[in-house]
Amino acid sequence: MTHPKRNIGIESRRHPRIRVTVPFSCSFIRIGLARWAAEEKAGCGVVFDVSLAGARIMSPVRMSPGDELAVSLRLPQQVAAMNVDATVRWQGDHVFGLEFVTVTQSAETRLQKFLARTVAAASPSAR
Repeated sequence: MTHPKRNIGIESRRHPRIRVTVPFSCSFIRIGLARWAAEEKAGCGVVFDVSLAGARIMSPVRMSPGDELAVSLRLPQQVAAMNVDATVRWQGDHVFGLEFVTVTQSAETRLQKFLARTVAAASPSAR
């Protein structure tokens, strides 16, 4: 897996990723100049954790750090998909990490509400 060195046990992200209790689907398409040289220009994946700033995606499509994507996230219990532009920051075996680079205000609000519900549902007092 190629990603930056991390201090074990220390969260270095500004927005910690939340592991979702029910992984949800996403689709993506390469954007920018790399799309012309890419063998696979688009694909689908499953989101296992997400934050306001990015996500971890499992997909059979091979990505490389620096790839730019237009991503459509199918958040649970929401009718419409949420669209963001993202950059691949690291990749491993059928998994890669995204940093969201363009998020509309409405998409950010939807994501904030989804994350708040996910955290509340996972807290011991919610059980």
